[in-house]
Amino acid sequence: MTRERIIDYYSGFDEWGRLEREPLEFIINMHYIRAHLPAAGLVLDNGAGPGKYAMELARDGYRVTLSDLTPASVDIARQKAKEYDLTKQFEGFHVLDATRLEGLADDTYDASLMLGPLYHLQTEQERVEAVRELHRVTKRGGMVYIAMQSRMRMGINSLQSPQHWKPNDHMGAIRDFVEKGTFDHQDQGRFTGAYYFNIQDIQPFMEQHGFETVNLIGSSSLGAMLTAEQQQYWKERGEYEELIQFMIEKAEDPTILGISSHLLYIGTKK
Repeated sequence: MTRERIIDYYSGFDEWGRLEREPLEFIINMHYIRAHLPAAGLVLDNGAGPGKYAMELARDGYRVTLSDLTPASVDIARQKAKEYDLTKQFEGFHVLDATRLEGLADDTYDASLMLGPLYHLQTEQERVEAVRELHRVTKRGGMVYIAMQSRMRMGINSLQSPQHWKPNDHMGAIRDFVEKGTFDHQDQGRFTGAYYFNIQDIQPFMEQHGFETVNLIGSSSLGAMLTAEQQQYWKERGEYEELIQFMIEKAEDPTILGISSHLLYIGTKK
């Protein structure tokens, strides 16, 4: 898939607003990111979009370098940092392709995030290039946090709502998707072409390219299975915060990884 298509999509998509409207993924990811970060240091947010994670890390006192493929997203991130009086925490705002982190030095970052680029890299070679670049710029022993999407969850979505996920609106296409993991939305303006991982392939892939696995979590946890009406029940009972805490705890239960739309690989550079 061309980079231009990715840039066009995110130039017109409110990713910051998505994480505000659907906060569970962000809440769970930040819980597990914080659980493994060093007390202080320099963090790379690579593929940062408008910088919601980067802003949170800057608030926590980390020095942050931000990069993204989409110039409009980098501009928003720069504006957000200024709006929140966090600019002094940033080492730079860069327009970069995750497969070529030009200008970022080797062994620089105490921790590195890549919470989006692997969604869109449809060839094995591109995915390898991206994780190798992340490995290159991270210090030995440094933490890495890498977001991926679940192939099984997308297969379930296609079966449940085939008209929303064309061309996965017939069984032949769904079988082909489940075999290959690549998806190109047929409807103009919808989510771009993407790649979805089989759960069992993630740890071997990352370890093959120089990382040691710490954890793999389901970023959307059991929330993927609850409708708005079902969640409203717990809100009306006054137990919504307890529900969120339960989903945070269960995010690392391996039995729910396949039904979680978003995944977070946590590892260290060997």
